[in-house]
Amino acid sequence: MRIRGLLLSAALVVAGLVPASATMRIAEDRGGQIGQYLQAYALLRSSGENVVVDGNCLSACTLLLGVIPRDRICATERARFGFHAAWMPDQDGRPVTSPMGTQALWRIYPSSVRKWINRNGGLSRKMIYLEGRALSGIVPSCSRSTRQEQASSDRRYLPRPVRYERANAASYRR
Repeated sequence: MRIRGLLLSAALVVAGLVPASATMRIAEDRGGQIGQYLQAYALLRSSGENVVVDGNCLSACTLLLGVIPRDRICATERARFGFHAAWMPDQDGRPVTSPMGTQALWRIYPSSVRKWINRNGGLSRKMIYLEGRALSGIVPSCSRSTRQEQASSDRRYLPRPVRYERANAASYRR
């Protein structure tokens, strides 16, 4: 249901009903289905919105690193990206690794992210976390000095940042 909110927000921006200079804030996103995230991020990319990661961005949420231009993403000191291999539920609802889904993730991530993933054990069932100093080498910081100077001139034109959260993966099962 939250992904629909993201899609609606992006569609409103594309339609010109919301200013393109809006900011999407990701605070706690546990991920979900790859296809839904790709669709939502494609709309977000075309909207011109910036993205602030200010908490967990896990699983399919991490696709934003390969879909949204780097100059439109920043991470706060609380930001944390979690990567793992793609999976699908089997007939009994148990997770089974999806080689095709994992390959899709791999192709979408930028080379800097792929290199970090390789140095940290690769994509497997175990979640690996990119945060802190390692993250700052891949995603620009939302430091007050640079972002605040930029935002101070745009503040009067920007709506309040959009906050959203994802439901856990179990809510996507049918």
